[in-house]
Amino acid sequence: MNPDNGINTRPCADTNGTMPACAPLAVPYVPFQQQGSQKYNQTNALANGTVFPSLNLPFHLKVKAAELPANVSTQLQALLFVITELGLYLDTHQDDTEAFRLFQQYTEMARETKKQCEEAHGPLTQLSAGQQATYRWLDDPWPWDFKKDEGD
Repeated sequence: MNPDNGINTRPCADTNGTMPACAPLAVPYVPFQQQGSQKYNQTNALANGTVFPSLNLPFHLKVKAAELPANVSTQLQALLFVITELGLYLDTHQDDTEAFRLFQQYTEMARETKKQCEEAHGPLTQLSAGQQATYRWLDDPWPWDFKKDEGD
């Protein structure tokens, strides 16, 4: 800073929140899904971390879809993941009727799968526990306590 006039003489000076004229500009590219984009099924979406193959970027902890346990709990997790992903997509593409129909289908599938899971293992949420004849929220075993070879 120049003590005579109070002006910062360093190259590319900080000007209190505005972009200095000498700042380099970057043009990042962020891929986004288009209307009518290809979509994974729920198991592959869960394994890849996205519903949309075009957004499938390298993911270091990626699980192979074939290695996911084939049980009702995993099915429900995959369905809820796809519902969340499609919901985020619909937030910005609300006129995509194909995606909305898919969202509705997955929502219905998730309702049925959640019902099956709760019938087998008890309530998955306290909201569900409040709809039971008795309070079974804390009953063992918890859904994640089941081993892969025990079925669902």
